[in-house]
Amino acid sequence: MFSPRQSGPGPAQPSAPTEATANTVTATAQADPPSATATGATTAPTAPHPVDERRPLGRILLFGVQHVLVMAATPISAIFLMSATLRLDAGLTVDLLSAAFVLSGVGSLIQSLGPWKFGPRLPFVMLPGGAPLILFLAIAEQHGLPTATGAVVLTALFCFVVLPVFSRLLRFFPALVIGTMIVIVGVNLVKVGAVLVTGRPGTPGFADPGNLGLGMATIGFTVVFYLLFTGVLRQLAVMLGLLAGTALAAATGAIDFGQAAGGGLVNLPQLMPFGSPQFNLVAALPLMLYSLASMAEATGQTVINAEAVGKEIDKRTDVPKTVRGDALTSLFGGFFGLPLIVTSGENIGIVRVTGVRSRFVTAAAGVVLIVIGFLAPVTRAISVIPSAVVGGTAMVVFAVITVLGIQMLGRSDLDKHTSTFICAVALALGLLPILVPGVYGGFPPNVRILLESGVAVGAFTAAVLNVLFHHVRPGIAARLSNSAPATGAVRTESDR
Repeated sequence: MFSPRQSGPGPAQPSAPTEATANTVTATAQADPPSATATGATTAPTAPHPVDERRPLGRILLFGVQHVLVMAATPISAIFLMSATLRLDAGLTVDLLSAAFVLSGVGSLIQSLGPWKFGPRLPFVMLPGGAPLILFLAIAEQHGLPTATGAVVLTALFCFVVLPVFSRLLRFFPALVIGTMIVIVGVNLVKVGAVLVTGRPGTPGFADPGNLGLGMATIGFTVVFYLLFTGVLRQLAVMLGLLAGTALAAATGAIDFGQAAGGGLVNLPQLMPFGSPQFNLVAALPLMLYSLASMAEATGQTVINAEAVGKEIDKRTDVPKTVRGDALTSLFGGFFGLPLIVTSGENIGIVRVTGVRSRFVTAAAGVVLIVIGFLAPVTRAISVIPSAVVGGTAMVVFAVITVLGIQMLGRSDLDKHTSTFICAVALALGLLPILVPGVYGGFPPNVRILLESGVAVGAFTAAVLNVLFHHVRPGIAARLSNSAPATGAVRTESDR
């Protein structure tokens, strides 16, 4: 239902393509009609592929709005998490929300239209949020917001630098490594979403019954909508739950409409809202490490998206286009105070449900997102939604990420003892700073920011152990076996 890279409805996506997936892409690609008769006398016009089909403008806009409704909860949740965690004022929250919508729209246009070498020309929508947001917040809390925005810019540039060797690194990030990382991401995000409902422990109003009631009611509305509806309406259950929770908050007087009043009609996103970015390689390292796994996820999403629209692609050329689109959008986003912005898997699910495969639909969604970002009354109205309502929505959205990680681990041969051991150690070290906040408080700041990033620690641990157990150890065993007398090697159960 959601993509591990960021939240949103859609089917679970694999972290990286397999040979079988590539064959499926080829097998499911629709054959073009013959361009000529057997005699070669006439050349029939070739119909455009469904992904390149231009539909009537009204229908394209309608389908585009549908995509926006499905994914709109994600940028809202991301900015509210930023605002609540970093204690930003209402005006800055509105500016960031405006920038989030505008940059998501720009990124969607890049991925859908594919100018030059950016974007695979597939129906993609881009979003902020997910694991990059948590890492952004951790850097901001440790080193300040200018350093956090500088880390986003450095990470975007890092993606461009490592892209030529990216394919060689993919084998070190199998489903076992990425699945472990996604579970840690999900647990961390659920905790952050819960804090929006309860408030921080020790602060006035912590666990206020009214806020808890709003958060639980929002979750209940979402469950009811998902239970009663089918098809596209079910895909909208999260957004409908958010709207219902907001309506309940308005009815109970929990919304201050004064914040939405006044102001102009147009709101321009503020460039460098936290001041000039500051560049600290050590502080940016967790985000850079995550970007490697994010690029692996982009590989899987590109292949799955191609399957959904029935288009044959060349992974060696099209996957880098997706990564470049992510990096370029994130580079711009960093200068507007946003975390990394990545492609969304949720909209691939909408493509599958509706059967509308045209990339111009997600391009239209990009235009709608940009318009929303510039309309000040819309962004101000969104900004008054109570944090408890957004937190209830976020808990549902982000908990699904944990489920996706578990599903991915289910495809990782956990029946083998070595895979189970790798996952267990990585989860233990990755969840430690999440479950016991401040555990590394006695370490120097630059070391602490690495250790307190459970996502980075878990991913690094899983990757290193995967190399040791699945690459180094078999090689050593093979050399020892070749040098031993030819009596035959026996593989015991403990070696599995």
